[in-house]
Amino acid sequence: MMKQYKVGVIGGTGMVGQRFVTLMDGHPWFQLTAIAASPRSAGKRYEDAVAGRWAMDVPIPEQARDMVLLSAQDDVDRIASMVDFVFSAVDMGKEEIQALEEAYARRECPVVSNNSAHRWTPDVPMVIPEINPEHLQVIPAQRQRLGTRRGFIAVKSNCSIQSYVPALSPLRPFGIEKVLVCTYQAISGAGKNFDTWPEMVDNLIPYIGGEEEKSEQEPRKVWGRVEGGVIVNADAPDITAQCLRVPVTNGHTAAAFVTFREKPSMEQMRAAWQSFQGLPQQLGLPTAPKQFLHYFDQPDRPQARLDRDLEGGMAVSIGRLRPDSQYDYKFVSLSHNTLRGAAGGAVLLAELLCAQGYMDRG
Repeated sequence: MMKQYKVGVIGGTGMVGQRFVTLMDGHPWFQLTAIAASPRSAGKRYEDAVAGRWAMDVPIPEQARDMVLLSAQDDVDRIASMVDFVFSAVDMGKEEIQALEEAYARRECPVVSNNSAHRWTPDVPMVIPEINPEHLQVIPAQRQRLGTRRGFIAVKSNCSIQSYVPALSPLRPFGIEKVLVCTYQAISGAGKNFDTWPEMVDNLIPYIGGEEEKSEQEPRKVWGRVEGGVIVNADAPDITAQCLRVPVTNGHTAAAFVTFREKPSMEQMRAAWQSFQGLPQQLGLPTAPKQFLHYFDQPDRPQARLDRDLEGGMAVSIGRLRPDSQYDYKFVSLSHNTLRGAAGGAVLLAELLCAQGYMDRG
């Protein structure tokens, strides 16, 4: 029987925060104990604070409705004393987020963050649990820098790269040399739905601020290595990305083109995807999909509406593998951006941290 952990969600009223709250409902290990938001929401019941802007397709969980919101900034000491760790989904400037997350960590409260603020902090692991769990080994060095015994920060990667990096990772033994990727990203990635963003109906916006840089650079950290108390980025492959916002509620799709040093056959690629298992699958973590990567033979799959919820929205779907005239191969892949790509990926990361003892108190 796994231990029970008391959990706080800071930034609990936004779209990702709401998703964290729903994912805690009935979780076998995690008990939602505190929800915090901006000072202006503090003191309100959760149900009242999200009235008119509840964006999930399930009702507000019973356990959360009557919880009185705390202030993510003003109640750090109180929250840290109530919980075993926090999920961070706060909506603030980068430097403010960095300072706030460090404040929790320094009070011996581990932080599992959905935010981008600490993704490039060299001793903060940025983990897709199936792909680079060994990066958690940098945590002791981070604790030394922070002067903590238990507190630390771990982050998940950008939601856009989780549509194609999981598909590329099992192919790395063939020597990936260059990648071109175009992502077609759902509006929930901007914290919106069609009610709050009517301009997106029948529309496509060919720009998402900062996204292309993240898509080109973050995979190198995920594929990097821990050395000398920091994460050293991989020096290959070269990635070029173009990111578009499309009128889809949930699900980021990627069209990827890839060239290898030792070109595999399509059969080898499909076999690599089919047989790929990560540590979460081996450990049987509660949120882990049984099969991480699913390949579809049908020419019109994966589709966002049909396939984004595969295995609770935690699996990645791949299809349309074929030779390319400029690169070796091209394919299409899809992940649910607020589940695998955001809150669900962070919950899986927290489960991995718990299973490996990083959240222990003593």
